[in-house]
Amino acid sequence: MAVRRSHNRAQQLLDAAARQFGEKGLRACSVRELAGAVRMLPGSLYYHFPNKEALLVAVYAQGVKRISDAVLAAADRERDPWRRLEAACAAHLEALLGEGDYAQVVIRVRPADAPRAAARLTALRDSYDALFAGLVRELPLPARTDRRALRLMLLGALNWAQTWYRPGRNSPRRIARQFVRLLGERLRPAPRASER
Repeated sequence: MAVRRSHNRAQQLLDAAARQFGEKGLRACSVRELAGAVRMLPGSLYYHFPNKEALLVAVYAQGVKRISDAVLAAADRERDPWRRLEAACAAHLEALLGEGDYAQVVIRVRPADAPRAAARLTALRDSYDALFAGLVRELPLPARTDRRALRLMLLGALNWAQTWYRPGRNSPRRIARQFVRLLGERLRPAPRASER
């Protein structure tokens, strides 16, 4: 956890670490490189964070908060459950496919990459996953639908987009609309005869 003092440069360090962790991963980043990125002596990093893993947790937490805030704001603008899910997916993709270093850390760094911080990273990841669990829970789906599998499949497809996405072909919003439409076409209950 960062020490709170008026003259500290913790936010600069977080920004630089987000860039480094997002590009190289945790193991390839040394304390010397992380501190050097903000013109700080390696030992000075410990003034702000007790170790490299604590710095990673702080970056990850800020990344989860940024993405969560965007997803919640987008979903809250809609009333229909399918539209809420679509808006959330679009916000997720915009964060992921944009140039945000923090989002890259959340997507690319796995809890297993930092065993000493794995429990904290998993808890942060699970808190984000809970947002989508709530959105999927709101959907009017047939009783037999495995909502957990649906959520995991959707998040996996969204996260994989960073591998195949090419700017200019489709926008994150259009991709989200296509994904949710495909789900909706297969999963919405068929209208009753009286509703036709």
